[in-house]
Amino acid sequence: MSEIPAKATESTDPLDGARTEAADDAAARVRSGEPPSGDAMWQSSPPGSIYDYIKVASFSIGPDGLVEQWSLRAEQLFGIPAQHAVGMDPIEAFIDPDLRAQGQRKMAEILDGREWTGVVPFRVPPSAADGECGREGLAEVYVMPTRTEEGEKAAVCIVVDVRTLRSIETDLAASQAIFGQSPFGFVLIDPDLRVRRVNYRFASLFGGSPDDHRGRGVHDYLPRPEAERVSATLRRVLETGDSITDMHVTGFLPGSDERRHWSINLYRVRSGSGRPIGIAWLGTDITARRAAAREAAAARRNLALLNEAGARIGNSLDLETTARELLDVVVPGFCDLATVDLYQGLLAGDETPPGLADGSAELRRVAFASAVSDAPFIGSGDPVPVGAVHHYPFNSPCADALRTARPQYIPAEEGGLVQSTLAVPMVAHDTVVGLAQFARTKGSEPFGDRDRDLAVELAARAAVCIDNARLYRREHERALILQRSLLPPGDPVASGLDIACRYLPGNSSADRPSEVGGDWFDVIELPGHRTALVVGDVMGRGLRAAVAMGELRSAVRTLALLDLEPAEVLSALDEIARGLGAPGGVQQATRAARRPREADLSEVYLATCVYAVYDSVTRRCTFANAGHLPPVLVEPGEDALMLDVPPGMPLGVGGEPFEEVEVELPEGALLALYTDGLVESRDHPLDEGLQAFVGALTDPSAPLEDVCDHVLNTLDTLHGEDDIALLMARVQGLPADSVGDWTLPREPRSVGRAREYTRGQLLSWGLEPLVDTTELLVSELVTNALRYGEGDIRLRLLLDRTLVCEVWDSGLVQPRRRRARDTDEGGRGLQLVGLLSAAWGSRRTPRGKTVWFELPLPDGQNGMVDPAEALLSLF
Repeated sequence: MSEIPAKATESTDPLDGARTEAADDAAARVRSGEPPSGDAMWQSSPPGSIYDYIKVASFSIGPDGLVEQWSLRAEQLFGIPAQHAVGMDPIEAFIDPDLRAQGQRKMAEILDGREWTGVVPFRVPPSAADGECGREGLAEVYVMPTRTEEGEKAAVCIVVDVRTLRSIETDLAASQAIFGQSPFGFVLIDPDLRVRRVNYRFASLFGGSPDDHRGRGVHDYLPRPEAERVSATLRRVLETGDSITDMHVTGFLPGSDERRHWSINLYRVRSGSGRPIGIAWLGTDITARRAAAREAAAARRNLALLNEAGARIGNSLDLETTARELLDVVVPGFCDLATVDLYQGLLAGDETPPGLADGSAELRRVAFASAVSDAPFIGSGDPVPVGAVHHYPFNSPCADALRTARPQYIPAEEGGLVQSTLAVPMVAHDTVVGLAQFARTKGSEPFGDRDRDLAVELAARAAVCIDNARLYRREHERALILQRSLLPPGDPVASGLDIACRYLPGNSSADRPSEVGGDWFDVIELPGHRTALVVGDVMGRGLRAAVAMGELRSAVRTLALLDLEPAEVLSALDEIARGLGAPGGVQQATRAARRPREADLSEVYLATCVYAVYDSVTRRCTFANAGHLPPVLVEPGEDALMLDVPPGMPLGVGGEPFEEVEVELPEGALLALYTDGLVESRDHPLDEGLQAFVGALTDPSAPLEDVCDHVLNTLDTLHGEDDIALLMARVQGLPADSVGDWTLPREPRSVGRAREYTRGQLLSWGLEPLVDTTELLVSELVTNALRYGEGDIRLRLLLDRTLVCEVWDSGLVQPRRRRARDTDEGGRGLQLVGLLSAAWGSRRTPRGKTVWFELPLPDGQNGMVDPAEALLSLF
């Protein structure tokens, strides 16, 4: 309560500052629990006391009922200075005219010596300061009777602004409600960082009543490192006034080992005069929110890991590469160490890996990854390096995981680096293909159920990719085996030709890697020391193209044995190619070609092919082309050139005849047949590739193997995009002294003359062991030509790797071998030819036919058939 002032209206005491300091000291002693000193008890209240808020004013009334004294607070409350207020009638000045009569009666009672307390409405008179005139208010007045020095009755009035008081009461009630009913922990901390007050929420968490926490410090609630951090923050807030929002604090509740997390907000609390009086602490338990945030972060991390796995795993159709891609994803994002083991049988190409029943089959470690420097290979027992074959004991967790197809936790070894390991079977299409192990080292978070599910999903994705790679490898190997089995085995050998060849399968196509194609080549020996050279390309790729290529190659060899002309061979191949895509075969395709139909393009087989027949005696080569690239010829001393062979339509199109071109090849010339994979690629057009190929054939005299290697190394083949078939032949004609050629008239004496020519020629070649047999067979063929043929007879003997005898005549009737009956006198000549020769046959010529037989040269290893025994065997 303010003391009643004297006549003076303001203080001039020089000790006011000292009183304020003493009051601050007294307040500090009260907070610390020490009794105030005697001097401090008589000091005025420090700034920030309750009177700063409720605005208590005082004035006195003299015996005459007029204002006698007017305090500074009264000036502030009513807005009237003391010089105007002193001498005023308070009833007339402040009371509404309608209430003045009642006010006069109360004033009389007061001056009669009665105390009175009540609420009085008032209105500021016109003499007030600007802005205050006419203002209405409500004052609570406490009137105390008193006497003047002369003993006359007077009164002292204590006045409080009721509206300010009600506002304070409302604010106090609201503050009390907020503090007491808040669902958050509320703590008021004094400037000494001691608890002044806590609410029930805070007390319910840390135990006891709110009063039990008074005087405690931060160290009583938090671990030391955390308490020191929070204390430093409290001091900073107290000094700077900067509030702290969402500061995370970690600690434990009494009687619990569970780590709790709180979010606290700190702000400095000031008195009405602005002096700092403490810090407000508002805390919220965010343990559940933190756990949910961790769960959400883990879910997002796992989803990102799965997305990365989907993008990075399975980009290659290689088993080992796919396993390494899995480890690249999981290390270090999911674990610190990881290995992948695949069944050895699966890597070897077995359909079903053995040992799935007990999980003890042999496995090969195909991949290992570590995020820890010099980390050991995970797993118990001796380390298993990458590439090693091993197996797990029957009772081990890894064997159990393989056996049951369920993930297993592997206990950590004492003193080891690893604290948590997951053994996850790699299952694809209900088949276990291997085992993946994921390990975390000490210091990392152990694997949980969510991690286990993620590991299973990652392993399953990798397993499907590995199984796809296994299936692709199996199919690709089968296709390659099929394709290579359809190509000529070893190095082809031909009469009058030096042969070299190369076949490179495509193995890195961008959209269909390692898929086989339909390129092929063949070297077929024909009668009369002639050779058929074939190069073809079935359009498309895959097993379908390889099978079509095999069928066409088999057809070419069959047609070649019939000794047809090249154009006739291609015409027959065209019919066969059209039959490959028709349900009823060649005949159905021929009938369907006569009427319009919509063909299924997926079943249409198209192929290009060049077919050449080389005669080593005449060094003439006949070409026929079905839509293939032209052959390249390099003559000695000349530049390479592409032969002008009419390309014709590809096989399978039909409807167009094929043309033949005959070319005489000089001795030592080089002939090259090839497929488009050699001269055409995605980055190089066909014309550019053909020019480069022709330019690479600069030295026809070099060894053919070197020429092939030079061509492949010189050209930017990029053969991974398509197959390459290259067939090169150097012309080495049959020498003139290796050929015996005679024309015989159509008369019986020609048989004996033929035997004489034959004996003389064989003796000159040093083939005396073959004389008797050859004479006998020549006489049989010449006799048949006299009896069944027409025109002059031509006898030709050819010596190369074998001895070939040919008898020509103008007749078109082909000889037919038949079995003679025991009673027949003739009909055994061709049977005798078949018994004594290595091979025999007949072929049509432009002017008739040719009947031939072939005998092996005597080398001491091949025993000759005795003609006498052969004759006896016929009867």
